[in-house]
Amino acid sequence: MKKRKIIFWVSTIIIFLFEGVMPISTLLFAPQYTNAGTRPLGYPDYFAVALIIFKFLGALALIVPFVPRRLKEWAYAGLTFNLIFAIISHAVVFGDLGFILFPVGVMIVLAVSFYYDDKIHSTNSRKEDLEGLRKPTHLENTQITSLG
Repeated sequence: MKKRKIIFWVSTIIIFLFEGVMPISTLLFAPQYTNAGTRPLGYPDYFAVALIIFKFLGALALIVPFVPRRLKEWAYAGLTFNLIFAIISHAVVFGDLGFILFPVGVMIVLAVSFYYDDKIHSTNSRKEDLEGLRKPTHLENTQITSLG
C-alpha cells in the first residue's frame, strides 16, 4: 500500500509541476511568454490564458486530497484531452518527433497517477466494505417484541 501511495504522489506532483505550477507562473511572472507555446500552433492569444487557468485548476484538483472523487476524474479527463490535442497540434504543425514526445511523456506520467489513484481508492473502499461487514448493525442491538 505504501509503494502505491509513493508512486501516486510522485507522479501527481510531477503533473502538478508541469501542468499547474509552470504555466501559472508564466502567466503571473512572465506574461510576455504566455502564448509562446500556442501562438506557433496558430491558436489565438486568449486561448493560451484560458488553457493555463484550466490546466492549473485541473492540476490543483489532483493534488488536493479532499477534492471530491468525481471532480478528480474530470480533472484527469481534461488534462488528458489537453495532452492529446497538444500531441495532435504538434504533429500537424511541426511534424517533429521532439515536439511530440514531451506531451506523450507527460501523458504517461498522468496515466500512472490516475492508475495508482484508482488502485488506492479501490483498495480503501474494499477495506471499508469489509469493515462494514464486521460491525454490528443497529438491528442486531435491538430486541424484537411480539405484537400479540
